[in-house]
Amino acid sequence: MVMLLGCHNDAVTLCFVFQQVMAVCPDLRQHYVQACQNLGQPENPFIAHVLQEADKNDKIRGTKGITLKIAGSNHLVPVQRVTDDDLQVLASVLRSTVCVTGLDLRYNVLTDAGAKNVATFLQENCTLRYLNLMFNDIGTSGAELIARALRRNETLVYLRMTGNKIGNKGGMFFASMLQTNSTLEKLDLGDTDMGTQCLIAIATALTQNKSVKAINLNRPLLYSQEEETTVHVALMLKNNSSLVELHLGKHEMKNFGVEQLCEALYENSSLRCLDLSCNKITCDGVKFLGELLKRNQTLEILDLNANRIEDDGAFYLSEALTLYNRTLQALSVVSNNISGKGLVALSDAMKTNMELSYIYIWGNKFDGATCMAFSELIQMGRLKPNCTDVEPYEVDGHIHLAELSHGLQKHYYWTPSCGEVPNKDANAKLGIAAVSEYL
Repeated sequence: MVMLLGCHNDAVTLCFVFQQVMAVCPDLRQHYVQACQNLGQPENPFIAHVLQEADKNDKIRGTKGITLKIAGSNHLVPVQRVTDDDLQVLASVLRSTVCVTGLDLRYNVLTDAGAKNVATFLQENCTLRYLNLMFNDIGTSGAELIARALRRNETLVYLRMTGNKIGNKGGMFFASMLQTNSTLEKLDLGDTDMGTQCLIAIATALTQNKSVKAINLNRPLLYSQEEETTVHVALMLKNNSSLVELHLGKHEMKNFGVEQLCEALYENSSLRCLDLSCNKITCDGVKFLGELLKRNQTLEILDLNANRIEDDGAFYLSEALTLYNRTLQALSVVSNNISGKGLVALSDAMKTNMELSYIYIWGNKFDGATCMAFSELIQMGRLKPNCTDVEPYEVDGHIHLAELSHGLQKHYYWTPSCGEVPNKDANAKLGIAAVSEYL
């Protein structure tokens, strides 16, 4: 096992000293050039460019801090993707910089060696609140190093490990970390090849963890058809009172799993966003969700994208939303084999339910009645154009619906070249009802 550098007590002392003596952000570009010379490493022109732009930005002189966006997928400037050696130099620059509170390193070529530098940095730095390592090449040993560092880190709020193939063993290290860390609020472990064992361990850890508000567990590698992981997640939801956002997409979940979750949510009063996209849920499973919505007064966002709920499922939802529920704000039923009758029922629900403001329906079976119903909702102002994924147009006197690039997770894997979109309501789950700065 590789030993991590740094002492927790020393780091706390250094944090206090830096916060007292550094009133302004240092010249990051100059510090980077000097660090490259000291470590005998060539400059990465992309890192140098980002740091130079940060130096020019007067906003970094304030107290809020900045996020350095060094994403390898940037198409606006020439990109030389960040390597492990590049990260070693960058970490030495940022180690004593209190103005940087976010670091975006997604889509680079960091490996387990780079994860060692990340881990050391997390133990020594006391100002970083957001770290995005999405889709690098970090594996199991790198996950162990980062998870161990987070046992002692007391400032990081949001970590994205999305797409790093840490596997089941790597996921177990994060499950262990969740038993002791009391700072992390959002953790994204989607697309990391986790297995049954670590999902159960994470669910067990979240039973006691009081700090995590949002977790993404999308697309694990599950080989059993008995839905053991969903059963354990349901048990967790009965006892957890802090989790507000839960992603369980691509879990091979069937109607039994939905039933287990719904029974648990009758006893849960904190969960506001539930993502069940890309599963195997049919109308029978949605019947349980419909009954839940009749009584639940907490859930605000429900994602059923890419299931197969069909018309009967749409009827169950529309009944609950028309007559009972007044808390759900956003619903996605994209690609669910719903025909005109079911879609019209959902549109009718919006006429009586004023709380439901976001609805996404593309990929279903539109007919004339569907097109007319949603056209009327948009024209009368009941449904805002940026709160749905369809737009009406007329050809030869007939109304049709065109697709709009909106959705509950529009910018989950990518952000537009122009940068972050200020209007977040159609781009992310809790962009609709955020719970903190980085969620």
